[in-house]
Amino acid sequence: MDALWFDPNTFGAWFGTIVGGGGGTLCGLLGALCGILSPQGKGRRFILGGMFLFFIVGLLLVATGLVALFNGQPYGIWYPFLLSGFVFAIVNGALIPVIRKNYEEAENRRIAAKSIRVG
Repeated sequence: MDALWFDPNTFGAWFGTIVGGGGGTLCGLLGALCGILSPQGKGRRFILGGMFLFFIVGLLLVATGLVALFNGQPYGIWYPFLLSGFVFAIVNGALIPVIRKNYEEAENRRIAAKSIRVG
C-alpha cells in the first residue's frame, strides 16, 4: 500500500462538508432553478451547462475514487469520492435529456402561441 493521501477522519469531515454539503446545495439550487426556468424556456445555456458541469465533476470524482481504491487507500478515503461522484454523475446525467425535452416543449409552446397570435 502506498502512503495515505490524507488522514481518513479529517478528510471525511472536510470532504463531506465541502463536497457533500456545498456541492449538494449547489446541485439542489440548480435543480430548483431548472424547475422554475425550463418550463418557461429561460436560462437554457446556464441550466444545461450547470448540469453538464456537475456531471463532469461527478465523473472526475468517480475516477479519483477508483484510483484511490486501486492504490490501496483505506475506505475513509476512496468511499467519499465514489459516493459523491456517483450521485453527481447519475442524477445530473440522467436529468440532462429530461431538461432538454422540457426546453423543447417550451419552445414548441412559444411557436404555437406565436402562430395563433399572427394567424
